[in-house]
Amino acid sequence: MLAALLYGQEDLRLEEVADPTPAAGEVVVQVLAATTCGTDLKVWRRGGHAKMLRPPTLFGHEASGQIVALGEGVTGWQVGDRVVANNSAPCMKCFFCQRQEYSLCPNLTWNNGTFAEYLRVPSPIVQYNMLRLPDELPDELASMTEPLACVLHGVARSNIKAGDRVVVIGDGAIGLMFVAKLAVDLSVEVLLFGGNDGRLEIGKKLGAATTFNYHQLPDIPAVVKELTQGWGADVVIEATGVPSVWEMAIACARPGATVNLFGGCPRDTTITVNTEQLHYSELTLKGVFHNTPEFVGAALSLIASGKIPFELLISDRRPLKDLEQVFCDMKDRQVIKVAMIP
Repeated sequence: MLAALLYGQEDLRLEEVADPTPAAGEVVVQVLAATTCGTDLKVWRRGGHAKMLRPPTLFGHEASGQIVALGEGVTGWQVGDRVVANNSAPCMKCFFCQRQEYSLCPNLTWNNGTFAEYLRVPSPIVQYNMLRLPDELPDELASMTEPLACVLHGVARSNIKAGDRVVVIGDGAIGLMFVAKLAVDLSVEVLLFGGNDGRLEIGKKLGAATTFNYHQLPDIPAVVKELTQGWGADVVIEATGVPSVWEMAIACARPGATVNLFGGCPRDTTITVNTEQLHYSELTLKGVFHNTPEFVGAALSLIASGKIPFELLISDRRPLKDLEQVFCDMKDRQVIKVAMIP
């Protein structure tokens, strides 16, 4: 089969590799659509990921498809079922899993390789994190289940209350998904800050009350405080993965606020926090990582409901041979998400 392999920093190669075969408990899925992701872009640019993969490796982690082979012992599934398989599954046995803190499981089973004609799905994912797709749901929308599950996890951890003003910093797919979930599904007032006017327009369509291009703002925290009677936002969600923006997010928060530091920064980076502000303003700073089976199911249900026009996030549909150019386009911020069709 044709598959994309990541060899290092911005070193992505399409190669012919052996078709996967399922071991006991596994399935093989024919990929019908694989969407690109901001995490994929960061991994491509950095040449790896601290938890999910180490090159050389099959690449990509968002996809929907159709089961073409079942391993020994697989029950409840059959060849021809359309499915979405999350890119991980918890062990369900460890200290953290026993406390239902599944995203912290040290034994997470990771799976990459969606930018390919076929995808082997490991047994724990088949058991805990693979879902059947509604017949009417388009493949490219279903493939966005994983990132939306991460967003739903982030929203659940953000202490959001009715009437809150929430600042979202970042107009990538994740930031825009936060806007949609908060504004449409929770009816929260969202202020979106980003660097691309086209993406900010999509943010408005997804429910952002106000949008700002940060290129035109010398002092974002000052703008937030001006819009909130001098206090700052009730909740701030950082969705860029830039350490300096983490610090700026904290500066946008009112006393008593929650700051969700959601965007993953480069390895071994640090930030500086004003201890006086943290202590006397009683700030809650949260790092929120990945998703859980509960949110994977909730994400697919939300996409299938049609309540939110997630199709606005798909900039294009391209064949697998165009993958490297697609990542270059993502790097230049010309596209948001692209559905790769093997």
